Amino acid sequence: MEENWLEIDEFAKSSIKEAGQEIIDSFDEVLKIQTKSNVNDLVTNMDKQIEKLFVEKIKDLFPHHRVMGEEGFGDQVTDMEGTVWIIDPIDGTMNFVHQQRNFAISIGVYHEGKGMLGYIYDVVSDDLYHAKKDEGAYLNGEKLSPLKDVPLEEAILSLNATWLVPNKKVNHEVFVPLVHRVRGTRSYGSAAIELAYIAAGRLDGYITMRLAPWDFAGGKVLIEEVGGVVTDLNGSELSMVNHSPVFAGNPSVHREVQKKYLSKL
Repeated sequence: MEENWLEIDEFAKSSIKEAGQEIIDSFDEVLKIQTKSNVNDLVTNMDKQIEKLFVEKIKDLFPHHRVMGEEGFGDQVTDMEGTVWIIDPIDGTMNFVHQQRNFAISIGVYHEGKGMLGYIYDVVSDDLYHAKKDEGAYLNGEKLSPLKDVPLEEAILSLNATWLVPNKKVNHEVFVPLVHRVRGTRSYGSAAIELAYIAAGRLDGYITMRLAPWDFAGGKVLIEEVGGVVTDLNGSELSMVNHSPVFAGNPSVHREVQKKYLSKL
């Protein structure tokens, strides 16, 4: 089915701003905090409310579209046929609960497996990062510049401190010389924000051991539209229906880190 991408884009932007306002309005309410897999995996009533809002609006206007959402209000998506919305209503829920900042709404719209539209909305800062396939990426309507090569010694790398100490998922000793070599490291607690910062040139690389498609779907479109690279740790294409380690970054940083460091994992 032929899609009207301009209509979809306009609908997505207005829906994201509407959802963002609902989140801001909730700050004075008492949040009903639940735990999912563990006490550190927080989910609030707002996560569910915002995802439900998106699903209902999408299904009403685009009934042939499918929706994959973190909170499960959409469809059971096991393939990428047709048009699929991949939504994280609040990425960085722990930040949302503890800080009421450093969280974002993340949306990727894919058609036959290709990323067509990507959005990351930093709600508190009112910064909307958005991209349309083959038309570049933008921040609040201003076009972002293509990413330039950055020497590793001048790079800012986003990496959670968890992976720099003994852990069950990865050999932390691989990362120690990398951290010593780069100019600096950061960790924002929201994959969406970190991916948006790469697209904007504020970060040069982001490495994490396990993300779901709703964590990276929107950011992947943004980064690729400015010439960046988003893969797993082996440099392979990400699955859009399964969890995966993710390495995103500036092309030169991605190339060197993958070859000299991640290949040793």
